[in-house]
Amino acid sequence: MIKNKLIKARKAKEQTQESMAKILHMTQSQYQRREKGEIKISDEEWERMAKALDTSVDDIKEDDLANIHQVNNYDNNSGNYSASNNYFYNIPEFLLQNQQEYINLLKKEIQELKERIKTLEQK
Repeated sequence: MIKNKLIKARKAKEQTQESMAKILHMTQSQYQRREKGEIKISDEEWERMAKALDTSVDDIKEDDLANIHQVNNYDNNSGNYSASNNYFYNIPEFLLQNQQEYINLLKKEIQELKERIKTLEQK
């Protein structure tokens, strides 16, 4: 999972991947793979990056499991559960937020329609 909070903080402090890599004593490509989520970032590395970016670990750290959403295939009719049909997706936070905003908009619209129906029924 791409470490968006880390990337945003790094860019805000005008740090390059290369400069961060030097702080962590690694190559730029090794650092880049950590930002992309291809390589796990150790707790020590999180600490060093937070210090270099003058922020807290909590402000930049994103757990790999935090944004994995599981879709299960469970057949309610037969009660069968097939583990081989589980799929895991990394859904970007902005998509989840966008969907939540849309849900809230629909809820508001439903409420307004209910009020209109109530008004029309009273006539």
